[in-house]
Amino acid sequence: MAGQGTTRKKISPVNRVKPLASKTTINVIVETPKGKRNKFRFDEKLGLFRLGKVLPAGSAFPYDFGFVPGTQAEDGDPLDVLLIMDESAYPGCLVAARLIGVLEAEQVEDGETTRNDRLVAVAEESHDHRDLRTLRDLCDDLLHELEHFFKSYNEIAGREFKLLGARGPKRAREILNECIAR
Repeated sequence: MAGQGTTRKKISPVNRVKPLASKTTINVIVETPKGKRNKFRFDEKLGLFRLGKVLPAGSAFPYDFGFVPGTQAEDGDPLDVLLIMDESAYPGCLVAARLIGVLEAEQVEDGETTRNDRLVAVAEESHDHRDLRTLRDLCDDLLHELEHFFKSYNEIAGREFKLLGARGPKRAREILNECIAR
């Protein structure tokens, strides 16, 4: 059909990935690797990862950060995931992971409050973290550090971050299902 003026819409490979890897695991696309100051974002129109911002010296992502493809969270973006695994991955890496909970949160920017939950998952192939089943398996200090990271990260962007609660895998799955349906 070439030459007849028909145009095909190109679909990025990321948009072909389903949210669920299996009945018990989700697919996570890594945007920003653990330990990095550079925050990357997937640009749907270009089908590429774009540098979104650079965190100040002394700040870095505590774990790989990404999203579940084929979902839409309340903020209009794909559902965010904090991915716990042995070594950091790279932007665009597809990782099968098991949900262990969710950090339910709100962000306030310019007086407008938006829900912006973060799923927490463990890479299915993890050796060091394979026994984690719920957020309760993480030490309280680590949960406090994650909350502090997200508060600081949002403060730099001119937003307020408010943690509403840390819930287990059942609530994480409910939120995931809502975001798949949306």
